[in-house]
Amino acid sequence: MATPLLTEKYSDQLHGVLNCYDRIIISGNLQPLCYAQGMTSYLYQHHIRIFDYAQWAAPLRDELRANAEAIAGENGLSIEFIRKKNFRQEDRIRNILKTRGDAPGLVHILSAMEACPSYQPWHDKPTGKNFLKPDTGKCLTYYFYFIDPELGLCFIRVPTWCPFSLAVYFNGHAWLATQLKARGMEYELRDNAFTNIADFAAANQLAEHLDIPRLHAKLDQFAQRYCPVGSTVQHLYHWSLRQTEYATDLVFKHPKSLSFYVALLYLLVLCVKPENIAAFLGQKLHGNYQGEVGTRFNVRRWGTRLKHFMGPVSIKLYDKFGLILRIETTVNDVSFFSHYREVRHRTGKCEMRQAKMQKTIYSLAPLRALLVAANRRYLAFLSDLETPEVGEPLLNQLTQARAENQHTYKGFNLLAHEEAAMLRTLLRGEFAISGLTHKAVQQALPDTTSGQISRLLKRLRVHGLIKKVGRRYKYYLTDFGRRVAAIALKLREIVVIPMLAQPAVA
Repeated sequence: MATPLLTEKYSDQLHGVLNCYDRIIISGNLQPLCYAQGMTSYLYQHHIRIFDYAQWAAPLRDELRANAEAIAGENGLSIEFIRKKNFRQEDRIRNILKTRGDAPGLVHILSAMEACPSYQPWHDKPTGKNFLKPDTGKCLTYYFYFIDPELGLCFIRVPTWCPFSLAVYFNGHAWLATQLKARGMEYELRDNAFTNIADFAAANQLAEHLDIPRLHAKLDQFAQRYCPVGSTVQHLYHWSLRQTEYATDLVFKHPKSLSFYVALLYLLVLCVKPENIAAFLGQKLHGNYQGEVGTRFNVRRWGTRLKHFMGPVSIKLYDKFGLILRIETTVNDVSFFSHYREVRHRTGKCEMRQAKMQKTIYSLAPLRALLVAANRRYLAFLSDLETPEVGEPLLNQLTQARAENQHTYKGFNLLAHEEAAMLRTLLRGEFAISGLTHKAVQQALPDTTSGQISRLLKRLRVHGLIKKVGRRYKYYLTDFGRRVAAIALKLREIVVIPMLAQPAVA
């Protein structure tokens, strides 16, 4: 018997569940000018002296400034220069939209002096060669806020100095709202969250089909409109993923339905270990892993939030408006994940194999599948912890001896160190995706013999904690197995061990 997910347990209190991309930030780089070597080659090819780099780039800077002024004039706007460090652009745009409305078109233009990558001319005395070295500086930077008919509110960040690397932002919920509106489907959108949708199932299907080639064409149009230097230098922008957020929203009908939320947060702070975080993300936590893994609990002006992180990826849990429980996975480097794709070698040979995900915007589709799985694994973990009852039939199935083929297999004792450690081992991330084998379990439990591992796997199968995949010698944890492992963690580390550690009262 599987643990009911929160979506099943609170089904009568839910409007529905929505899976959708939230915040997406895309980087645009002029190839090959975004690299010092490429910029150096470009200058040589166009017979421009390396030490004339600044003089070559200055007219392009002036072109972008003139373009910004022209766009502002066409739309009857003035460019607002940001002087305060604590200036919140989101608040400024929100106040403008209250009076302007949500009609498509330019909303506002902000400018500021900001840090930007650049290049420095360099003469290498040993070789006698001149080239450009990577450098940093400050340049005037524009933020163009506009409402696109399909993507909703967007902004594009345009620095006015070479290599003119762009950043484009849009919100997946705003994009989905335009899709729902085009189909005449009623919805309630508050900030970046839907508090209700007439048909959540249809909305989830729409959210799966973000048209990437169409998005690519739009990005090229934005670049041409707001940063036309690409045409001047006769190079196209290459678009890659800088940051993506994928949200699973449990939309409740009444705020009282989330009464379990605060207690669940504190329980998660105690229960979630680094190996659990790796398991949520489908990763293996190697002993030599150098990245940071942990959990942070924050109280913000919007409410409380729990953030689990592993390197460039994090899973956050927070509520919105007291009506929505959101699980959100944020990725700052998509190459953290790997998937089955075509790999092109330097020799020109192509093959299909497991490889790191590429940062191109065309990775949004396979990335979505991985993030949906991560959110669902986390939701299953929440459901295990939040469910208050174990159930006597399930307890008997776990702890009592069971017979099969004239052999008897003893039950499990969750308080025993060896068995609790074994159950937690089965929760490791590499087993969640690729399954577990006899060899893998023995490597994870090096103090056991091959015969002991065989009997252990049989015992786990008989008690319904793992299941075999087809005719292969590969196993996966059942929902019941995951639930038992979570309960073992909760029982030992939160209840029994802390209480036994308390001094005895005479």
